[in-house]
Amino acid sequence: MSTRLTRNPDAWPHPPACLPHSLLELPPNGARIAVAGLVLVRQRPGTANGVIFITLEDETGVCNVIVWRALYERFRRAVIAGRCLRVTGRLQREGGVSHVIAEEIEDISWMLDDLLRVAGDAAPTPRKTA
Repeated sequence: MSTRLTRNPDAWPHPPACLPHSLLELPPNGARIAVAGLVLVRQRPGTANGVIFITLEDETGVCNVIVWRALYERFRRAVIAGRCLRVTGRLQREGGVSHVIAEEIEDISWMLDDLLRVAGDAAPTPRKTA
């Protein structure tokens, strides 16, 4: 049995209502937005008082996410184990850099599994959304 990555990007699953990272400069500072992407980096520096920094990547670029300690406790499993996340929060611009201050975090790693299919399987596996 072999696996393959689907070739047609239009067939790739996309989280609903997410802003592509290349368009983060469009909404006003403080706007509530949703972004999604692969987790590239998780950092929890000892000097950051429990704040976690996550870097997400979609097909258009990268996005920096800030997760405060209290929110981390609520979404701990997604933050620790998620390979692909959907984050809803407030856009913050500071010194020419955009960040998303997380308010909700959803593990959408199951979408990655739909990209790798058994050769010849034409339909993605149906998934429940929570």
